[in-house]
Amino acid sequence: MTQIYQKQKEYFRSGVTLDVSWRSKQLQALYDLIVQKEKDITDALYKDLGKSAEESYMSEIGMVLSEITHMKKHLKRYSSRKYVSSPLAQFPSISYEQAVPYGNVLIMSPWNYPFLLTMDPLVCAIAAGNTAVVKPGPDSPHTNQVMKEIIRELFCEEYVCLVEGGIETADQLLNDPFDLIFFTGSTTTGRKVYEAAARHLTPVILELGGKSPCIVDETADIALAARRIVFGKYLNCGQTCVAPDYVLVQESVHDQLIAEMKKQIVAQYGNAPLSSSCYGKIISQRHFNRLQGLIDQEKTVHGGRMDTDSCRMEPIIMDHVSWSDRVMQEEIFGPILPVLTYSDFDEMISALQEKPNPLALYLFTKKKEQIRIVDQKLRYGGGCINDTIIHLASTSVGFGGTGESGIGRYHGKYGFEAFSHTKSIVDKKCWLDLPMRYAPYTNRLYNRLIRLFLR
Repeated sequence: MTQIYQKQKEYFRSGVTLDVSWRSKQLQALYDLIVQKEKDITDALYKDLGKSAEESYMSEIGMVLSEITHMKKHLKRYSSRKYVSSPLAQFPSISYEQAVPYGNVLIMSPWNYPFLLTMDPLVCAIAAGNTAVVKPGPDSPHTNQVMKEIIRELFCEEYVCLVEGGIETADQLLNDPFDLIFFTGSTTTGRKVYEAAARHLTPVILELGGKSPCIVDETADIALAARRIVFGKYLNCGQTCVAPDYVLVQESVHDQLIAEMKKQIVAQYGNAPLSSSCYGKIISQRHFNRLQGLIDQEKTVHGGRMDTDSCRMEPIIMDHVSWSDRVMQEEIFGPILPVLTYSDFDEMISALQEKPNPLALYLFTKKKEQIRIVDQKLRYGGGCINDTIIHLASTSVGFGGTGESGIGRYHGKYGFEAFSHTKSIVDKKCWLDLPMRYAPYTNRLYNRLIRLFLR
């Protein structure tokens, strides 16, 4: 690991990655090869997660291609100087900001969206002019193999290198003083990464998770809400960091929402979801067993059939759930949807304020006042009004968490900025040198001028 790090350090110092047109060519080559290998990628995602080709393109491949297209279109502008005004006290001067790459970056990605969450930050790192060591999660071996083939075909090891392995490999990588660490994964592992980075004072971007609530009030379009909740919750078999973790529904529309969600599960995945080509599987037996431990059969009102051998689990709805139930003590990260009710909106908001900051929050309502209250009073990474998870797919807004759900954000412009350091520079001219800033400070006129300039 250290040899790879040293090679990349030398490669970055050579200055080759600083050329913006060169970066653009690397991005175009990556785009072309991803298009060429689309079937290999979709086959790998099916083997790892049971994803259909359509879901793989919509939620992984297409989003990476969109990120590359955005970066190529805006790269010159993002990389150029940004001139700003200079204060009168610094006359005569020109002030500007210049984005420069951090240098040697480490990208550690998870297994749930293995292609998207590895390649998307890599696109940002390349666009910003960095070298990169990429460490994907070990639970998606087929997708990792395709990504390794893509990276090896396009890039020399000194520029971009994919390293496979488990905890020991990750620990070895974290021993080296990278210039930036980008980590996507659980909050527990994120804390360990943060601690390791602190030893070298390495900046970090942490994309974590949490229990993302979905609020449905009595004014919501219940049928549409159910359709969009089912889509967001059971996409990728619930293994999505921004999936609605649980529903908080107003008592008066509780029964209607439950009935509509049951209808939508059948509409989207059929009467036998375990055999549906549109429905995936749990990544591993370990996670399958963990999810089984969260299910309360007495509170299960829909679903429940499973295939242990293939790690397949039907979409499950659990009703009349309380905050103290086991399913509410950890991020679910699977196809189990607990439903809680509330009667008073303000009391519900107060209860959420006591919870750790989630990565996402969703609100279904027609009341502008309730939207304002949620926006102002609750802290969360991002979210949607009257929809779920689609904010993740935009290159126009940043994606990231806050508090226990993460540090920093990326996508589009924010991704370029995440992998760049912005220098602030004042270019002071030599043809005039105002004497008022120099000691001794006994000249009353100069003192008056300083007070005038700095007000």
